[in-house]
Amino acid sequence: MLHPQDSKEQRICARRDQIIAASRLCFRKHGFHGAGMAEIAKMSQLSVGQIYRYFANKDAIIEEIVRRIVFKKIRMMTGSAHNLQHMAENLAHRRFGGPTIEPPDAACPELSEEQMDIDHALRLEVAAEATRNPVVEQIWRDAESQLFNEAKAMLARSYPHLSDSELTARVEMMAVICEGTAFRRLTTLHADPNKLDALYDQLFSQLFHPVTPSSTS
Repeated sequence: MLHPQDSKEQRICARRDQIIAASRLCFRKHGFHGAGMAEIAKMSQLSVGQIYRYFANKDAIIEEIVRRIVFKKIRMMTGSAHNLQHMAENLAHRRFGGPTIEPPDAACPELSEEQMDIDHALRLEVAAEATRNPVVEQIWRDAESQLFNEAKAMLARSYPHLSDSELTARVEMMAVICEGTAFRRLTTLHADPNKLDALYDQLFSQLFHPVTPSSTS
């Protein structure tokens, strides 16, 4: 039997998830400027007053959406840190909701392929909005900083032989590769995925398990 406090927190989380789900659809359809609180309330089947009980304003909703996207990006970048071959294969085939991250569960119901497509559209929307809205820009910068630091900490546990500066450089490279691949998702994949897979595998092996003179002697 649930403790009353646990039940209350679950209800709050469920309501926030309901609002975020509706907001994601509204922002994708209308953009940040076009989607107002009234539209979000209608989509979520709540009143505007009810939404304000859980989020202070639209910027707070945007911040939570960005936070959740960043959480999934962390899992995308580091979920296969122990299996670089998996990561290489996923990138080569432009898979972002597959084996690199765990399947959807009650704690994170947005980890489906459909929701990943929405995330892709929202990332573009956030990036564009950040160029003209200083609040969104700061939210994005803070989220990216969190992403970088958490990814670095997780990789440090898998590759303790790398120094702090070496980890920093590798996380930066991984971020560029993952971000670049994500933004090219809707473009034509010109290269043979199998050849890309082999190149990524070679690159990651060199990055995380470099061949040293002593190991070749």
